[in-house]
Amino acid sequence: MVHLSRRKLLQLAALAPSALPATWTSLASAAAGTKTLTAVMHSDLRITDPGFTPAIITRDHGYMVYDTLLGIDSGFKVKPQMADWTVSDDKLTYTFTLRDGLKWHDGAPVMAEDCVASLKRWGKSVDSMAQKLMEFTASIDTADARTILFKLKEPYGLVLDTIAKPSSFLPFIMPKRLAETPPDKQIPEQVGSGPFRFVQAEFQPGVKAVYEKNTDYVPRKEPAEWTSGGKVVKVDRVEWITMPDAQTAINALQSGDIDFLEAPSFDMLPVLETNPDITVAILNKFGFQSIGRMNFLHPPFDNPKIRRAALLAINQKDVLDAQVGNPKYYKLCGAYFICDTPLASDEGAETLVKGNGMAEAKKALAESGYDGTPVVILAPGDVGLLKAQPIVVAQLLRQAGFKVDLQATDWQTVVSRRASQKPPKEGGWNMFFTYTGATDLMNPVVNVSIAGKGKNGWFGWPEDAKIEQLRDTYARATTAEEQKKIALDVQKQAYDQVIYIPLGQFQAPSAWRKSLTGVVEGPATPMFWNVDKNE
Repeated sequence: MVHLSRRKLLQLAALAPSALPATWTSLASAAAGTKTLTAVMHSDLRITDPGFTPAIITRDHGYMVYDTLLGIDSGFKVKPQMADWTVSDDKLTYTFTLRDGLKWHDGAPVMAEDCVASLKRWGKSVDSMAQKLMEFTASIDTADARTILFKLKEPYGLVLDTIAKPSSFLPFIMPKRLAETPPDKQIPEQVGSGPFRFVQAEFQPGVKAVYEKNTDYVPRKEPAEWTSGGKVVKVDRVEWITMPDAQTAINALQSGDIDFLEAPSFDMLPVLETNPDITVAILNKFGFQSIGRMNFLHPPFDNPKIRRAALLAINQKDVLDAQVGNPKYYKLCGAYFICDTPLASDEGAETLVKGNGMAEAKKALAESGYDGTPVVILAPGDVGLLKAQPIVVAQLLRQAGFKVDLQATDWQTVVSRRASQKPPKEGGWNMFFTYTGATDLMNPVVNVSIAGKGKNGWFGWPEDAKIEQLRDTYARATTAEEQKKIALDVQKQAYDQVIYIPLGQFQAPSAWRKSLTGVVEGPATPMFWNVDKNE
């Protein structure tokens, strides 16, 4: 580590930020008396529009810059955030009233018309839960400058849960002029009303993203709990520094060059756990499901017989052993709607969980009409939790008789490329892998990956009328028994058509220096409000 005098650091602080290494700018800020929290996130940030992509890093950015009408607490209870609400006796009108003190980062007041435009843009996204809500929606309008009227065609019990959803595509509120951007186009600037301001001048995609405390932000008075309560910012700056090398990030955390490491490598956790200056903890207790997604638009996976052969070849244990390694942090689970939940089932998952399908996979592929079309698999090498899946699955598919084109890339390129519906030879793809928070998968309505909306749905674009009919029935179900039966039918159809491949569940510990206090738990972590740093 380079040691610089306080005077030199202050001189560096006055220079253009892009002229300095990221850790030097952090040290310069500290020398100038600015309380800076430096974090290494699970991925670098390149796409900054949280309405354009469901990428988790972009969602994390959204929570820094923007705010939401509602939040949820640790009991999954919906709570007010930007707005309180009332519901009419006939359950057809939801009235949201904005609280006092809400301002955009440019100083203008937050208006109801901004919220209406934001909700409408979100409703046009590929988020299946938002789409389902819009199917029940008659209109979204303003009653006055601070009041939003959300009117339904018929009663729908998931209105508040949908608007309060903590992850994937969620309805971040942005100025009307930005919210009027079509959802398939990125907004041109970052102006929110959230607890931090995005420092565009210091943004270096793939290197560093910087956020400053929004001194005009008025937090709620309730304690911070998950995405609810007061978002009280206790540091002056938060800097996200990209360190794709796992050992470099571990060393930086131990030396104090960074304060927070979102996703340390599993095999290095023992080193951190023995360091008295480091806290290692799981912030998202519900964990994640690893997901394999095929492209239904192009050969060879436009053929369901070939998709089924691929499913038979894949097993969760090989994937999880490579991705996570330590069984303490992973669970074999074939349930689309997460194990140990009311809707959990192992129906259709035998070969995936037991790993006994390879012989059947070879036979099924030989009978499927597969003509040797290469399977283009996108393989990001810069995100620890996404490196293993494509490599392991590529090898299993080759064993079954597939030709595989494993294309090395980085995660942000995958985030952009997976949105392309072009054939693989023109920059498209056949298969990619990701992981999603368990709370975003627990039923057929919230689970964006299981929808069958074709080209209007999530990447991969399966079109399945039966699944859509079942999801609609689930949305109208009034008893737990009905919901469980419908969810089982959805799972059977999803496995039959291989809508996506659940590759097991895992938890991912984070690590931070004990100089940090107030780190918030929840399904959308990390969140940097409520966190203080003792220099």
